[in-house]
Amino acid sequence: PKHYFSHREFSFTLKDDVYIRYQSFSDQQDFEKELQKKCPYKIDIGAVYSHRPKDHKTVKSTAFQAQEKELVFDIDMTDYDDVRSCCSGADICSKCWPLMVMAVKILDRALREDFGFQNLLWVYSGRRGIHCWVCDESARMLSPQGRSAIAEYLTLVKGGENQIRKVNLPDKLHPSIRHALEIIDHHFLDYIVKKQDLLDSEEKWKNIIALVPAENILLAYLSEDFSGKLGKDTRSRWKILLARLEEAAKKDMIKGHVEAEIKLQLCYPRLDINVSKGINHLLKSPFCIHPKTGRVCVPMDPKTIDDFDPFAVPTISGLLEELNKVEPGEKDNEGKKLKDYKRTSLGPYVQTFEAFLRGLESSRKGRLIEQSDLKMEF
Repeated sequence: PKHYFSHREFSFTLKDDVYIRYQSFSDQQDFEKELQKKCPYKIDIGAVYSHRPKDHKTVKSTAFQAQEKELVFDIDMTDYDDVRSCCSGADICSKCWPLMVMAVKILDRALREDFGFQNLLWVYSGRRGIHCWVCDESARMLSPQGRSAIAEYLTLVKGGENQIRKVNLPDKLHPSIRHALEIIDHHFLDYIVKKQDLLDSEEKWKNIIALVPAENILLAYLSEDFSGKLGKDTRSRWKILLARLEEAAKKDMIKGHVEAEIKLQLCYPRLDINVSKGINHLLKSPFCIHPKTGRVCVPMDPKTIDDFDPFAVPTISGLLEELNKVEPGEKDNEGKKLKDYKRTSLGPYVQTFEAFLRGLESSRKGRLIEQSDLKMEF
């Protein structure tokens, strides 16, 4: 629709945390002019509204409605503080980053295979998390109830800080949970042994043992085993735990999928549901500069997510240095002059974004052809 861009909300965060909502622009040139004028520290993207957002004060509140927006997911490493020992808060490192890798793989598979979505844009937030924009038309048109239902379907880890066991599985595992466990299993031992060493001290192993829903005698056995000669490190203690669980299950001391529940609590994606279910919720734009780290919020390719390094993404200061060294006149394979920014370390990330856009354009053309064919048949 012609009004699509002009009815889209943008918000700017300016110097000293000045926050401006309900901005909208008539076209790209208008948007670019305002960017250069205001130089925002951060840009957030919101919904497409029934009226131009900048006119919201002149429209009746009942008439000014958010009509559509991408289905978005926000995963923040801060929500994993109870299951990582290397960092806390906004800090991340190579030892806890595998949690984000698993989150991308699990959610990407579920959104594509369980729901049939095709156009997913994954973005590194520039500091401690990742975002997913589901851009299919069917996703953009979802009601708050539909968005909430999808977010709930993808949520397994539930409960606040005071709740110890946050994953409780039914007797029969849903196929989506089985798929998630297959992905987790691929990373699990490396993560708990090499990256986190989650059973290397009494303080740590008590947190893991607490996840076992069992009688005191089993917990006492595990504590004794972990303190003994056989339980000398995280790898051996995990083997002991699995053997004890298997033995306890045979004796009916425990029921259910305890091993799976532990793995899911340690590694399954932790979503901020409120971000996903609200149509008028804002999310940081791709290619922003994170104001705290200076890193660019770059798109990620889920197919090569294992190779993504959050510490190697371009920074604003690094890009300025690179741009100063760019020699003019270089051309692409088609003989067209290359944009300067494509000749910096940002180039590969722009290519990832452009590949996503081509897929989005292709699916839109396919849908338009399908609709015209239906009209002709009618």
